Amino acid sequence: MYGNWGKFLRVNLSTGEVKVEEYDEELAKKWVGSRGLAIYFLLRDMDPKVDPLSPENMLIITPGPLSGTSAPTGGRYNVVTKSPATGFITMANSGGYFGAELKFAGWDGIIIEGKAESPVYIYIKDDNVEIRDASHLWGKVVSETEETLRKEIGSKKIRILSIGPAGENLVKFAAIMNDGHRAAGRGGVGAVMGSKNLKAIVAEGSKRVPIADKQKFMLTVREKINKLKNDPVAGGGLPNYGTAVLVNIINENGLYPTRNFQTGVFEHAYEQSGEAMAKKYLIRNQPCYACPIGCGRVNKLPTVGVTEGPEYESIWALGANLGINDLASIIEANHQCDEFGLDTISTGGTLAAAMELYEKGYLTDDDLGDAPPFRWGNTEVLHYYIEKIAKREGLGDKLAEGSYRFAEMYGHPEFSMSVKKLELPAYDPRGAEGHGLGYATNNRGGCHIKNYMISPEILGYPYKMDPHDISDDKIKMLILFQDLSALIDAAGLCLFTTFGLGADDYRDMLNAALGWDFSTEDYLKVGERIWNAERIFNLKAGLDPLKDDTLPKRFLEEPMPEGPNKGHVVRLKEMLPRYYQLRGWTEDGRVPPEKAEELGIKEFL
Repeated sequence: MYGNWGKFLRVNLSTGEVKVEEYDEELAKKWVGSRGLAIYFLLRDMDPKVDPLSPENMLIITPGPLSGTSAPTGGRYNVVTKSPATGFITMANSGGYFGAELKFAGWDGIIIEGKAESPVYIYIKDDNVEIRDASHLWGKVVSETEETLRKEIGSKKIRILSIGPAGENLVKFAAIMNDGHRAAGRGGVGAVMGSKNLKAIVAEGSKRVPIADKQKFMLTVREKINKLKNDPVAGGGLPNYGTAVLVNIINENGLYPTRNFQTGVFEHAYEQSGEAMAKKYLIRNQPCYACPIGCGRVNKLPTVGVTEGPEYESIWALGANLGINDLASIIEANHQCDEFGLDTISTGGTLAAAMELYEKGYLTDDDLGDAPPFRWGNTEVLHYYIEKIAKREGLGDKLAEGSYRFAEMYGHPEFSMSVKKLELPAYDPRGAEGHGLGYATNNRGGCHIKNYMISPEILGYPYKMDPHDISDDKIKMLILFQDLSALIDAAGLCLFTTFGLGADDYRDMLNAALGWDFSTEDYLKVGERIWNAERIFNLKAGLDPLKDDTLPKRFLEEPMPEGPNKGHVVRLKEMLPRYYQLRGWTEDGRVPPEKAEELGIKEFL
């Protein structure tokens, strides 16, 4: 087999058993790898109804067949598990170098089951795998954990994945961190890792990923890198200004969510833009493994020194969504989230819900005590509550449950801007209705990255579509983006490569690396299989499509108050039935036996 090693590491922390889970090329051809194989193992081996924080939940950490190769952005890995935030599937993706190192060690992924009696970490050096004591690491922030492990192991080559105090304390939106500032952020994957008393995983490898046709692969890779470097976004905007190049673009298009999505225009957007960050704080770019784009930012701030980030979503979540325009405070807050191991989108979304509850009088000064008041623009809220959330102290214990559960405690869940209890990212769907349909139907809840309709609706990739068009063509484009994104995750590449590359380009790289002769349609069918398998998992976990495939009332009933999208709402009721129909699902959003049989997944119904 090429690209994939044909084996996963299987670790049962309850028993201490470590074994090899082998699979053949036939299975690889069905799922490609990573996110694909992960949902296969979850459906085969786990009841989707398990408690996400119980020992029975499986945590799968897996790079793809192109991870660890010279393919552009070939350093990605996915974390796939049942989310404690949503109760459904989550697949959190991260870059950096850990995913590639795990492939160098000869593994396509790690399947973690059970719960250790006391804190442990897993040490992997090629075929040598050990479960080691981590009592001395428990309670440490991410940088301290990494520093301690490097000294303890005594190797400069190791790559480290870990959780911070937020994961240890089972915060519903805790992240898994690697390489200091890279986050598998969404869905509370860090809490699942913490529930297993697993503090970290250390990987070191000496192998090289086997490639079917090295010369053809090398030539193909060069061609794709050249495409990316000549693209105005992948080769221009992202290297120059990072993902925060989007701040001004999204604000000018009137869908930059402000003060908990009450409007889509922020008056101070430029002050927190990628352009402003480059002028004030930027030291250099920080690319992930094998990345020709280099969107990562290394900034320097007097309060925290040298740090990485923040990305566009983090700037927004900790900035405009809270009415905050002080970029230095946002950078510092992002650094705190990285150290404590928190998803910045859900952190900001939860604080924003609290701010609106406070504004409307449902959360009072008596509830806060001596803590900073939840006023829009109050930077004290950021630095005070991030730590309180991570440690579950005071009101932070309630906030650690996420925006929906927090707002529900105060009788007003409608102030949670979330889908399936996962906080929404930095695009108001009233300004991009196809993107709004993507939020409503995404398998992991309020997510943008698995169906990035901002590309056609705002940025013009692969071509420009009217953001308020709700035709079948728009819905078909959404389905294409969902299936293609699943394939890219399964391959082990970054979704930013879609700025410059199309489905045929991924086909070329995968065929050259794996020695297959798949058509573009064959690969997109893999993506469709993954998407439908995840849907089946969610349905088994208790998804009620007609109740759960929806958006907060704000987007359905409250017209955008100002800007280019003034007067618009999301016409979800007009789109959702056609989405189900074009997916080949039933009228109530379920995967029928004939669709499952067509995709070869009927065994999981």
